[in-house]
Amino acid sequence: MVSQDVLIHTDSTAVKSPGVQVRKPRSARSRWRLQPAHLFVLPYTLFLLAFGVGPGLYALVISFADFRTGIPRLFQAGLKNYVTAYTDFRFASTFINVAKFLAISVPVGMIGVLALSLLLHARPGRFATLMRTIYFVPGAVAGPTAVLLAIFAFDPNISPFRALLRAMDYTLVTQVITPDHLPLIFTLLGFFAGAGGWIAIFYGALNNISQEVLEAATIDGCNAWRMALLIKRPLIAPYIIYMLILVFAGNVQLFAEPQLIGASGAAPISRHWSPNQLGYAFAFEQANFGGSAAISLLMVIIGLTGAVLILSTTDIFRAE
Repeated sequence: MVSQDVLIHTDSTAVKSPGVQVRKPRSARSRWRLQPAHLFVLPYTLFLLAFGVGPGLYALVISFADFRTGIPRLFQAGLKNYVTAYTDFRFASTFINVAKFLAISVPVGMIGVLALSLLLHARPGRFATLMRTIYFVPGAVAGPTAVLLAIFAFDPNISPFRALLRAMDYTLVTQVITPDHLPLIFTLLGFFAGAGGWIAIFYGALNNISQEVLEAATIDGCNAWRMALLIKRPLIAPYIIYMLILVFAGNVQLFAEPQLIGASGAAPISRHWSPNQLGYAFAFEQANFGGSAAISLLMVIIGLTGAVLILSTTDIFRAE
């Protein structure tokens, strides 16, 4: 029989067993410590602050500045710069153009890169290695150089594809490069310039899939198409979502392609085809840096909103 004193002592004190660890208070356990992973992230964080967050905050300040005297007077314009930029007669048309471009470029880029990656992975060997190299080469000729090459490629008189262009009844470059064709032309430029890098990323992700999983699917009767669509594609979904975010954000900021094609005189194209071009015009043609900053901030908001929506509707960060 246990005495009352022993019961009181047991209830009022914590009994330690040699094999039981007592948890530390939450404040002690949640104390932040420098980890090796933080050192890997540090360079990116510094660059992000210097060339991402910093310029963004500066643009926010400039968007409220008055430039009528040539010297920025901070916080003296109120919302005037936003009203001037967003009510400009060119503003709506630039976003309509980019929306058409996004409607074509995003699905074509995503489906094309995924399909090529799955096809190459289905037939590994020297042929796949050769094709990955071929797809990757155009990425070395990106930006302005790719645009200049495209102008020659679309000219029915000097293009290596002139037989195909003439078969489509195109005899002049102005018939090929028209405002209605620009979304498709920019999609082709972007795909051939950037597809190789994404194919390399997707192919590496596919190589990381456990061979046991693929063998089990084969034993269960999975053919090549079902293997690609039902087994491989879901396993590389985080990379697909990552590509979707970057492609969307990058295509919204289209600038070099319409700017160079318009400046070359190859076709009568507006100098304000995209929102970035309009922001450039506000800054360097009208000396309205506040209006240019207002447009740039809107581009940031669109990119961040798209990324947040994609992340919130997917499970890219799901822990397996």
